[in-house]
Amino acid sequence: MVSVFLSLSAVLAASVLTSPAAGAAPRTGGPGAVPGGWTAVDGPGLARLTEGAGARRAPSAAGDGVSAAAVTTELLAVQSARNARFVATEVNYAAPNTGALRARSLEVGGAWEGFAFEFDDASGTFAMKSLANNRYVAVEKNYTGTAQNVLRARSTSVGGWERFVLYYNESLDRWALQSTLNGLFVAMENGYTGSLQYALRARSAEITGSWEEFALYDLGA
Repeated sequence: MVSVFLSLSAVLAASVLTSPAAGAAPRTGGPGAVPGGWTAVDGPGLARLTEGAGARRAPSAAGDGVSAAAVTTELLAVQSARNARFVATEVNYAAPNTGALRARSLEVGGAWEGFAFEFDDASGTFAMKSLANNRYVAVEKNYTGTAQNVLRARSTSVGGWERFVLYYNESLDRWALQSTLNGLFVAMENGYTGSLQYALRARSAEITGSWEEFALYDLGA
């Protein structure tokens, strides 16, 4: 696995970088405010970062690869900075949590851990399509309790529920996702137990640390 740092000097303008506290617990509320050091990334910027010579390569399981027909997207694996596990789509979960996203895989074993990031020029946002079930990831704003705002790969088309702003922090070499539906950042629920342990939820008002931070790995050839 290649983990050499990829410079953003040719992609992003220079800025004063400040790092949020790595161990801070996430705050809830909204809409989310982007702290210094984090910059929104567009489609071409994502391609340059994830396909360059120094980009991370996914540690795929031996004998198993990831394949997808998408040609206008970036095929990526998402790893939580909090627990160092890859995000998987729980296609076998029963309703209402079918397709829930959880950071629970130690490696990229196949399509379960693969996502196509599709950029929309008009809105400047990304949609995420799971390679496991060919469904777009939505924020379940109408869920209640601990499942409210959970991310699920369940949509066949893209609307406000399925749109995210993607941010990058060059100093930390980490990424963050902000839902356009509620303005909140995606956090990994490391403290949950049961079937939604490590679930991804759009529920943090700020990027406070590793709860909201992720690494992206290239799944392309």
